[in-house]
Amino acid sequence: MRPQNESARARLSQILRVRGWSSASSLAQTLGISIPTLHRILQEHETNIVRTGVTKYARYAWRRALRGTYDPIPVYAIDAHGQGQALDFLHLVEPQGSVFNLVPSAWPIDREHLSGAWEGLPYPLYDMRPQGYLGRKFARAFSTDLDVPTDPEAWSDDHIVYALSRRGNDTPGNLIIGYHAYQQWLENIAHPETIIPPDQLPNHYAALATEAISLSGSGSSAGGEFPKFTAQRALPGSTTPHVIVKFSGADASLPVQRWADLLVCEHLALETLKKNRHLKAASSRIIQSAGRTFLEVERFDRCGTHGRLPLISLTSLDAVFSGKGSGDWPTLVQPLIKNGLLPETLLLEVETLWWFGRLIANNDMHPGNLSFQLIMGEPLHLSPAYDMLPMLYAPLSGGEIPPRQFAPTLPHPHQTQAWEAAYPIALDFWQSAASDDRISPSFRKICQENLQQLHRLSTRP
Repeated sequence: MRPQNESARARLSQILRVRGWSSASSLAQTLGISIPTLHRILQEHETNIVRTGVTKYARYAWRRALRGTYDPIPVYAIDAHGQGQALDFLHLVEPQGSVFNLVPSAWPIDREHLSGAWEGLPYPLYDMRPQGYLGRKFARAFSTDLDVPTDPEAWSDDHIVYALSRRGNDTPGNLIIGYHAYQQWLENIAHPETIIPPDQLPNHYAALATEAISLSGSGSSAGGEFPKFTAQRALPGSTTPHVIVKFSGADASLPVQRWADLLVCEHLALETLKKNRHLKAASSRIIQSAGRTFLEVERFDRCGTHGRLPLISLTSLDAVFSGKGSGDWPTLVQPLIKNGLLPETLLLEVETLWWFGRLIANNDMHPGNLSFQLIMGEPLHLSPAYDMLPMLYAPLSGGEIPPRQFAPTLPHPHQTQAWEAAYPIALDFWQSAASDDRISPSFRKICQENLQQLHRLSTRP
């Protein structure tokens, strides 16, 4: 064996660990060997090498270990009928990034990612990570067992993959990562969770709220976020027993009353949107028990008891394909449409929903609050609306309720069609809120004033 080739063998992993994806020609030049010799060395390290592309477009990376194992990680999809199938394997590579081919699963993809190589994780996986109130609850519950930070915002990609592969059997969307998590899903089918019957629902929800607060360490809606839990309940006519339930506090304080008012408003906003034939909204209902107001929202990424549906947020689409990071929904959607990742027909729907939010005083329409559904053989569809409520009136984190000024605006000429579609829906919402006895008299008065103010816009010159 020539010393030069022996040296190349020793240096190959070091170079790939630092450099990441490399072509055969660049590796051969760096190592000072011929391309045929390089290919022989790569073949010797076949289990440690991840390759994308073929012939001159082939690129090579060194496999990255996850908690001491280099094994590829299986990714599964659950269909609407509750049947699972193996999609492909997720390969982690040095110094960062991964390989996973999204093409067969029909997720939107641009030319840059056709090879399956990703700078981080494949974008549908990021929506599966623990986040928000439920995510923090998950992280606190399993941080010791999984050896991950208690704050999921501090998680690395490796933390995300490991946690999902061990405990991610019930995440948003229809994907499951890892054999262990998939096995948990199979066990849940064999031994399903008890579905709460209608007559026991109020007491069960009250108990689940108490449990959620004790596990999360917070019983308030601090930072503008409702505490919540997931459950399965029986309801005739529903498409799935799976629900996410937001809830208010149980005392009679003004901040708790305001949060309860806002939960009713969210239900009314969704119900109002469902009357419109151009927009979809999640099914919801209000339940009041043990001094709390509960907003039960049916999960639209679930179908029946075991079926699941693909779902992706605007946050994830923007992060991988546009990188804008901030902006209103129409602004973030436009480059995705321009690049052929979303159909043009979606723009008017997004603009109309965004204007509806503006006209009902929703000042919290971040990109995580807009999602899209994948149906095989079709472009992405806008998901049912959710988290749509007049957040302008939310209490501050300290509990204060400052006076707020509702200032609805008129559209620019290019926004007129969407504004005119949203305007009557917003009027309907304020009318419903102003007359709903589940809302406190003081907030009903605000809703009535907002209705009148919105009516005045119709008399503009």
